[in-house]
Formats: sequence, structure tokens, C-alpha cells
Amino acid sequence: MDIPSYKLNGRIWIEIGDDKVLGHGRVELLERIHASGSIRQAALQMKMSYKQAWDLVNHMNNGFKQPLVVSKRGGKGGGVALLTPFGQEIISQFKDLQQKFFRFLEENSKK
Repeated sequence: MDIPSYKLNGRIWIEIGDDKVLGHGRVELLERIHASGSIRQAALQMKMSYKQAWDLVNHMNNGFKQPLVVSKRGGKGGGVALLTPFGQEIISQFKDLQQKFFRFLEENSKK
């Protein structure tokens, strides 16, 4: 029996217990926070509410043993949000895992 050509596709995410704590969109949010220094700016760039972005950051921070983002409330000049070294490492590990996953998909598709 001849199997037709096919392409595998998919996405990965990290779960702790039954709880999804990290995936492509959340990594993008973390990267935008890192670039802008602001949860609000990252939320605007991703066309999501500040509350949704803040909830996602809290969820990720609570899901891991260490925080990925730390924030300081601002006064006149506004607050600041910083990616922790641990957060930077989590992003790096996720991207490495994602590249391995993409290679797996490519290598196991039938051309």
C-alpha cells in the first residue's frame, strides 16, 4: 500500500502538573516585556489587555520555582518590568526544544 505524501505539524507547550505554563505565545510575551521593559507595552504590541498580560505573567511566575518577570510599580515615570536571568534561560531552553521539535516534524514527514 502506497502512503501519500504528508506533512506533520504541531505546537509544543510546557505543562507543570495539568497546568499549561509556557508556550509560543507566552514566550513572545516574555520577549516583548524584555525588549520594552513594560508589561503594558508588551500587551499593546500583542493586542491583548494589560490584565490578560499581567495574569499570564503571574501564572508563569507561579508555575515555576522562580519568577520569570519581576516588576516595580512606577510613579510619575511609570513602572518597569524585567525578565529575570531565570526567565531568559527558560526562553532559551524553550527555543532549543522548539527547534528539536521542528526538526522531528520535518524528518518524520513523508515527502
